[in-house]
Amino acid sequence: MVQAVGKRRMKVLFLDEYLPQEMLGIMWLSRAIKDAGHETKALFVPDKDWVAKVKEYNPDVVCYSVTTGMHMYLAEINQRVKVELPHVVSIFGGPHTTFTPEYIETPGIDIICRGEGEQAIVELLDRMAEGRDYSDVQNLWVKDRKTGEIARNPMRPLVQNLDELGHPDRDVIYEAAPIYRDSDRKVFVTQRGCPMNCSFCFHHAWKKKVYNSNNKEYTRKRSVDHIIAEINAVRAKYNLKFVHFVDDIFNLKNSWLEEFCERYPKEVGLPFDVILMANLTTERHIELLRKAGCVYARIAIEAANDHVRNAIFRKNTTRQQLINASQWIVKHGIRLGSLNILGAPGATIEDELDTVRLNVECGVDHPMVSLMQPYPMFDITDTTQQMGYAVSSLDQFPVNFRRSLPVESDQKRQIENLHKLFPLAVRNPWMVKYLPTLIKPRWMYRPYLVLFMLHAEYLVAEQAGIYAHAQGLKGPRYWTWVDFLYRLSTKGVLRVYQVLFKKFQRRFAARARNIEVALQMGDERVVAHMD
Repeated sequence: MVQAVGKRRMKVLFLDEYLPQEMLGIMWLSRAIKDAGHETKALFVPDKDWVAKVKEYNPDVVCYSVTTGMHMYLAEINQRVKVELPHVVSIFGGPHTTFTPEYIETPGIDIICRGEGEQAIVELLDRMAEGRDYSDVQNLWVKDRKTGEIARNPMRPLVQNLDELGHPDRDVIYEAAPIYRDSDRKVFVTQRGCPMNCSFCFHHAWKKKVYNSNNKEYTRKRSVDHIIAEINAVRAKYNLKFVHFVDDIFNLKNSWLEEFCERYPKEVGLPFDVILMANLTTERHIELLRKAGCVYARIAIEAANDHVRNAIFRKNTTRQQLINASQWIVKHGIRLGSLNILGAPGATIEDELDTVRLNVECGVDHPMVSLMQPYPMFDITDTTQQMGYAVSSLDQFPVNFRRSLPVESDQKRQIENLHKLFPLAVRNPWMVKYLPTLIKPRWMYRPYLVLFMLHAEYLVAEQAGIYAHAQGLKGPRYWTWVDFLYRLSTKGVLRVYQVLFKKFQRRFAARARNIEVALQMGDERVVAHMD
């Protein structure tokens, strides 16, 4: 199979597009790579000089993190890289490669990584540096450049002690994109894995179908010592006023939560937000979190209908548990957010409208809603197909799960229209009774989409104001409407730039010719909803 030549320090480039928040996955990989003695750099598109910058860095390896919907676009980016640097080894990782490893058959892709990549990437680079064969590295599928033969390697065990991974290397992202470095809010995660079995989430498939592991092996928590040390290290080096925890269930372990809430206000003292699991939440949890500095908590409602929520989505949560958790959050003065999904197989329009009503009943301040996506290897995909619904091909999947529903049904457009009006109706309950009429016109999809984007951006500005108030920050810059207009004036234009960049990129990737794209990304897209 493939052989590398020469023993030296390997140069790795992470090539990706700008995302709404800094990428923890790249940071963890970069930490492992640097600790092993190799070199990393990141580059984000759109960037008018991206080709020149890739050539100037001249990496040995280029890495891409891929989600379904982005996979074709990044494959085209990689083809352009291959034209300029034929020697480079391309590695694709992330959810899409984990669940659809046959993606390696795409021209230009040399290696795909399935599952966790820290140990695999280090072993690969060490072997390349020593000139040894790397075709049998676990977690990797490796394609021979000459014969096209693919080595399909097994998975290695999950990393059990997350503290041993060190702290994510934020330098690699912040040096490449100051917009992330300068943001007041930064992302942190305290765990990997989830014990729940939700049919629409990657965790059940990752746990059982990829790793064949149990909950104890799969659900791992960093120590309170480790996460507090990371937050303080980031604050000492970078701008940090708000902490955004992205754990799927922050209140997973009572003992951990007790220790965290006891120590965090004394040793950190910054406002933060979390995601909570309603069927695990007690009022005691909310009291602890509020005293620790939590200003915003999200709970996963997903669907109001009991059958959809528990039989189809497998949430194992009662309606009363959702209401109780919401009431406790509101009672203790924490901003309430919700996570919802429309488009479940078998759900009626009335079921979807009831989800809006439940959000209103719960008093949700910041409703977030997605359209159900039947991704590869997810149980919800099997359910959808077994019920006779046609699912779009992977190459037709939307890049953003808040844009369109890749499942065909007679009520598809009504669901997509309701999705766009959902947050506005929750915040303005007088609209609810008009929704059945408002969602019927198919031609209103685009006007509703614009309204959805504007309102979502306003909710983010509103949220930022709450964070600022918790920090005692004052002045016009932190007024909701001022912040909203600022976001609108920057990210709206930048989104247009990004769309144009992709169109031009596809053109020159397909033709493999050198076309300069005069676009420059230089403003904040952090915590963006606009898409």
